[in-house]
Amino acid sequence: MKPLKGSQKKYLRTLAHDLKPAAFVGQKGITTSLINEVNDGLDANELVKVKFVDFKEKKTKAALAMEIADQTKSYLTGLIGHIAIYYRKNRDAEKQRIVMPE
Repeated sequence: MKPLKGSQKKYLRTLAHDLKPAAFVGQKGITTSLINEVNDGLDANELVKVKFVDFKEKKTKAALAMEIADQTKSYLTGLIGHIAIYYRKNRDAEKQRIVMPE
């Protein structure tokens, strides 16, 4: 995967502002059902938010957020407070909703 530029990440965070979280990370941490929910959301919308409910320490959230990105093969475009924002371009060109600025 080609890394996103800072301006592209900023653009995606702007688009995600009004989105509701698609999944919640609770005390069980990263589970198969959580990964499936994030994958389903990315397949449908290309951009999803994940909320960390039980993890308050910044380093722990960052590590979990990166692990979710690795398992879903998506980009972590932002980690703001207790919310992580993920982006993955849809493989089907007809279903692509987001036009990325260069």
